[in-house]
Amino acid sequence: MRNRAASRSVAVALTSALLLAAGPLFAQSWPTRLVRVIVPFGTGGGTDIQARLLANNLQKLTGQRFITENRPGAGGLIGAEIVINLPADGHTVLFTTATLAINTTLYSKSLKFDPRTDLLPSTLVSNAPNVLCTHPSVPAKTVKELVALAKRTPQGLNNGVNTPGSTSHLAAEMLAQLAKVNTTIVPYTGGGPAIQALMTGDIDMLFATGPVAAAALKLGRVRCLAVTTAEKNISFPELPPISSAIPGLVIGNWYAMFFAKGTPPEAINRLSAVMKQALNDAKIKGFYAREGLEPVGSSPDQLRTQFLADVEKYAKVIKTRKIPLR
Repeated sequence: MRNRAASRSVAVALTSALLLAAGPLFAQSWPTRLVRVIVPFGTGGGTDIQARLLANNLQKLTGQRFITENRPGAGGLIGAEIVINLPADGHTVLFTTATLAINTTLYSKSLKFDPRTDLLPSTLVSNAPNVLCTHPSVPAKTVKELVALAKRTPQGLNNGVNTPGSTSHLAAEMLAQLAKVNTTIVPYTGGGPAIQALMTGDIDMLFATGPVAAAALKLGRVRCLAVTTAEKNISFPELPPISSAIPGLVIGNWYAMFFAKGTPPEAINRLSAVMKQALNDAKIKGFYAREGLEPVGSSPDQLRTQFLADVEKYAKVIKTRKIPLR
């Protein structure tokens, strides 16, 4: 009997040791195959640009391919739902923006999932300002001139937004509220299509993401007036914060990666660690500095804190502006 008991004790100890070893082993081996990075917006936007850039470095660091798939729609929620409905094995990642925090409230009537519980934060990749841009034909070279023009334009200016419920959208709503002007909100499926519409003159103005604004500026096809961050941005040193002309209008944008609920913690933590390495690459650092992006590479807990705080913050803006829930 004693021998049997001793044998069972040894077996239990061995099993426990194997289980403890499995976590680190999985973390070191992840990913074991191709990783799909779901970008829930159209091509050419700030999320898409970063996803394709980072995919190369992530492949070098892990030895596995990272491919970008654009799945736009519903302010980024279609792509999020795709990730949630796929197997939570760590090989499908959602690369999204602060739009997710906004749409947790804005789409609360129709959402089939809860982003706060059905998605697991992995890493906050970067921060960026929104940049207020106009078509060159718009006769305004400062924010004050633009506000004055909007006030004397009976039908209001056409204000494009990246997607409904994006930080681009909320910045436009806050502009109308705080500056007391009428604008017509024109939604697109992402930053790429929106900036194209601005460059062709289909819309008068747009709160573009930093990377998109920087690229359009290089082409000389837009005029940029201000950034939406509280302070000046190092990549747009000549642009003032819009709050200097419209007090209270401060809004930023972040880019982050999430997994579906049920994903092994080892995969979540491993991506966070690998992303820090990827963002430390000299070429990526240079690109981010030129494009108005601030690399972060946070822990899962830091992203969770940021996300939940923004859900609460943007819920108040939506309520104040009486933006209809979808």
